[in-house]
Amino acid sequence: MSMPTRHLGRLPVPALGLGCMGMSEFYGQTDEAESIATIHRALELGITLLDTADMYGPFINEELVGRAIVGKREQVVLATKCGIVRDPKNPGVRGIDGTPAYIRRSCEGSLKRLGVEVIDLYQLHRVDARTPIEESVGAMAALVKEGKVRFIGLSEAAPHTLERAHRVHPLASVQSEYSLWSRDVEDGVLEVCERLGIGFLAYSPLGRGFLTGRLKRIEDLAADDFRRNSPRFQPENFQKNLNLVTLIEGMAATKKCTPAQLALAWLLARKPFIVPIPGTKRRTYLEDNAGAVNVSLNAEEMKAIDQTFPPQVASGERYPPSAMGSVRR
Repeated sequence: MSMPTRHLGRLPVPALGLGCMGMSEFYGQTDEAESIATIHRALELGITLLDTADMYGPFINEELVGRAIVGKREQVVLATKCGIVRDPKNPGVRGIDGTPAYIRRSCEGSLKRLGVEVIDLYQLHRVDARTPIEESVGAMAALVKEGKVRFIGLSEAAPHTLERAHRVHPLASVQSEYSLWSRDVEDGVLEVCERLGIGFLAYSPLGRGFLTGRLKRIEDLAADDFRRNSPRFQPENFQKNLNLVTLIEGMAATKKCTPAQLALAWLLARKPFIVPIPGTKRRTYLEDNAGAVNVSLNAEEMKAIDQTFPPQVASGERYPPSAMGSVRR
């Protein structure tokens, strides 16, 4: 299998990346040995873009990724994020900090945990409404000048915020949720990316696993799985969304691919600057996802998928109300 190359601004990356969040938290039981084996297998498959963040764990996911890439640093495009602050005594309590002093401290911490001298892509996880984006990006630009960061990006930023940020320092990427059931970014964000030459990282491209067809009932999730509190997984929405998955399964069967591969292939066909970063902690799912680069969708097939999954087709918001307030700032 040959992994094609795409670009986030001037940063060359594989067409698919690997989201590492679930290896440490949020999706039930973890297995560090399997997670590290998954990262190693990703590198073998050419999936060299690894995406983590300091808030995953918190902190322990960066440490895990750091252990996994020992002796392999030159193979990896390393992306991490800062800006979401969690209370060490009560990790469920969160805040957002985009102040220059916090960004600098966070970068130093990430470098240490990852065990590297430079971060390839450093991203502001959420835009801080109390700190002008120009100040946040200015601090990130200073890290680039100092050689601690190669490229910078934002996550869950609104179009006007991207415009302002890019004027301070060129953005390599913006990261937001994008999938067949989350198409919000088609309302302005992708247009700005295309016009300004900013790459797009699509997180949760498989609808947090829902679009794979592997989940048939809420009881399939572990008791501590955060999706149990996600609006789209609640009883009033679960079956409606499951009906959509049935349609994906039918289309995938026609294409002789898996539902996950179809969902990822749709994203890859949308724009050449879109790079999906499906998260997984298992080699079997990683290998299935990697096969998406071999699924080609023609214009007629893309039209059929778009008509079946129009914007706002999913039942329920993508986050609870408390979290929705921090996206698209």
